[in-house]
Amino acid sequence: MDKINNAANYVADSVKSATNAGSKEANKEVAKDNNASLGTRASAAKDAVGDKVDEKKYDTSANVNKEAAKH
Repeated sequence: MDKINNAANYVADSVKSATNAGSKEANKEVAKDNNASLGTRASAAKDAVGDKVDEKKYDTSANVNKEAAKH
């Protein structure tokens, strides 16, 4: 049963990581947009950093669950 839970958690964490990666890229584009206000650009840059942190967190969790599902 633990292997099934680990496999499900691996999939969920992988999806969350991919979602954060997409959000990070979108925020990076807004942060680079010269037509956006300075406040919007700064907020997008901050959000991109947060998305990167979350992406790494979910990548790490996914790898842990993947290894646990193998054993």
